[in-house]
Amino acid sequence: MKALLQRVSSASVKIDNDLLGSIKKGIVILLGIQSGDNDLDIKYIVDKTINLRIFDDNSGKFNYSLLDIKGEILLISQFTLCSDTRKGRRPSFIKAASSEEAIILFSQSIEQFKNTGIVVETGKFQSHMSVEINNDGPVTIMLDSQEI
Repeated sequence: MKALLQRVSSASVKIDNDLLGSIKKGIVILLGIQSGDNDLDIKYIVDKTINLRIFDDNSGKFNYSLLDIKGEILLISQFTLCSDTRKGRRPSFIKAASSEEAIILFSQSIEQFKNTGIVVETGKFQSHMSVEINNDGPVTIMLDSQEI
């Protein structure tokens, strides 16, 4: 499982100009679910994300986590994070989970993030969305549950 985290001052997601979700200060998570991912991958991504110290203290150092600042999450499913671009000019998505497998793990991820008490907004699985991200910093971190 791959999660691209972006620290934001605000973010929103729309489909055809209909607002699905929006957050204020927090993290946008673009979540790529790979074939073979499971509950342990979800647990790693959730625990790492909510406890990762990427928010500034008064001296400008990364000393606060999402929990510390009472930030919010905008969680977006993004299978393209699972692409393989080593060969040719067209990305291969062979490592991405099937849509049937991915929807189950994405739904479980939403629930696990919500169980932490953090406000969670989401996009719509397998939809073409417009995501507005006001990256703060910019701060962008890649997590990969397979690299633990």
